[in-house]
Amino acid sequence: MVCLGNICRSPLAEGIVRKLIADENLDWEVASAGTGNWHIGQPADKRSIAIAATYGYDIAKQRARLFGQELFDEFDHILVMDKNNLRDVLKLAASEEHREKVRLFLTGDREVTDPYFDDQLFDPVFLTIEERAKRLIKELKK
Repeated sequence: MVCLGNICRSPLAEGIVRKLIADENLDWEVASAGTGNWHIGQPADKRSIAIAATYGYDIAKQRARLFGQELFDEFDHILVMDKNNLRDVLKLAASEEHREKVRLFLTGDREVTDPYFDDQLFDPVFLTIEERAKRLIKELKK
């Protein structure tokens, strides 16, 4: 799961997917990262932590990290929150195999809105991510 700073959207996606796969006893690995280096080592945004907790998810222990080329080899799917993240991640892809792993988290051409500058967006962003995460798990189980 990849967003810009790895403090709002991608930590939510990581935490939601992590809990959902644990609930289904799936032996999958999930992680998140950011394309920007401003928040490396910091916890998720307090608003992301709070909205996740409201819905029963704990993301308080997650720490921001920078997306690096090594992640192409560690993961089968690299899901990005918006088209800018898509462009930035694809720039790091060293092969067609790497590029094929990368896609938007939402289906089609839709992007997950960055809630960073608007407190009112955290709830709808959370719900969008949770809804997609549930469908994504069903898709990947097939």
